[in-house]
Amino acid sequence: MSHNSESDLMAQQMPVRDFYLGRQPILDRQQGLYGYEMLFRNAAGESAEIDNDVAATATVIAHTAQLGLEKVIGDALGFLNVDAEVLMSDIFVFLPRERVVLEIVESMVVNQAVLDRIADLTAHGFRFALDDVRVDAPEVQQLLPMVEYVKLDVRAMPLSGLMAAAPRFKRDKKKLIAEKVESREEFDMCLGLGFDYFQGYYFARPAVISGRKLSPSQLAVLELMGLVTSDADNIEIERAVKRDVTLALNLLRLVNTPAIGMRHRIDSISQAVTILGRRQLQRWLQIMLYAEPSRGGNSMTPLLLLATTRGRLLELLAQRLRPGQRNVAEIAFTVGIMSLMDALFGMPMTVIVEQIPVIDEVSHALLRRSGFFGDLLHLAECIERMEESDDQVLPALRELAISSEELIELEVAAFEWSDKVVRYAI
Repeated sequence: MSHNSESDLMAQQMPVRDFYLGRQPILDRQQGLYGYEMLFRNAAGESAEIDNDVAATATVIAHTAQLGLEKVIGDALGFLNVDAEVLMSDIFVFLPRERVVLEIVESMVVNQAVLDRIADLTAHGFRFALDDVRVDAPEVQQLLPMVEYVKLDVRAMPLSGLMAAAPRFKRDKKKLIAEKVESREEFDMCLGLGFDYFQGYYFARPAVISGRKLSPSQLAVLELMGLVTSDADNIEIERAVKRDVTLALNLLRLVNTPAIGMRHRIDSISQAVTILGRRQLQRWLQIMLYAEPSRGGNSMTPLLLLATTRGRLLELLAQRLRPGQRNVAEIAFTVGIMSLMDALFGMPMTVIVEQIPVIDEVSHALLRRSGFFGDLLHLAECIERMEESDDQVLPALRELAISSEELIELEVAAFEWSDKVVRYAI
């Protein structure tokens, strides 16, 4: 049977419109992006990854593969949950084996057929992770020789359990992933215990540090944003850009990214200012605020990825919901990208909206999640924070009159755009 007819058959069994897509970043010890856990959710609020009809997982994976899984994970690895039924299915024809890690849940019943199947898939280049691990469970001991990664949930395990488990798995040469890391303190603790990778949104939480100074380059970008929004002359804007060589180079690199879709290369700052126009220029300056700290390594890449993905998703949602109103889409982008500036600058959002002049609709969205733009931002945040907000996504979609099928399409487009931008921004 051909791939297409297989996926058509799956699509008949389980309509893909019932699902949407989440991806949670997995970072390395330097806080660079390593992979994403792909989370497929049933729009009714149920998890579509485990303990559901195998057709559910299979259909969504097939659908995502057709949309282009590489668009969703970029250069990173994709971690996918599988249960025994999915393991035994022929879904693997859809997956790029070198880019995928299959996560086995610890609750899976392990029999000889399952062990043989894992061995077979491993021989074909697939890699495995063991999720929700209980150290002494017999299933863990059976599966351990066949997996490359072990995931430990820092929420579910006491510190004493983590301290005992980490060295044991390290001795077995397993790569350790700390799951549900939600604070800087938890990250530091797991780093100290020797974990290799960290999954969670701790990097997007604002750690408010008193007396923190913005870098010279960030100050230059903010000054430039002030000029752009206050309708300064092009000449004045050009002069400000040229005063900071790094800023000028970064701006030229960004405006020539494929994500912007220019037919001809832009070679000079004056060309960039003239061709882009004020609103586009403001967009790239907002992105550059996130890109700048990553020059000494890629420590800010996850925040940059999350901010550009949010900005683009909000923009695409606004275009879909308010077609023909370009201004609305541009405001939506600004709301998305500014929504993580508290984490970027380590200061409260109230201070940021005082320092960066924004219209009332933007500040209401950022501070209170109210109004049209606040609704869009709330939806984006619900999608990111899957396990806490499953029951909130469906009402948010209904409120905005967006189907989950449309949402998946816009999400994939936003992931792809963000990935292109970030490659050029750092």
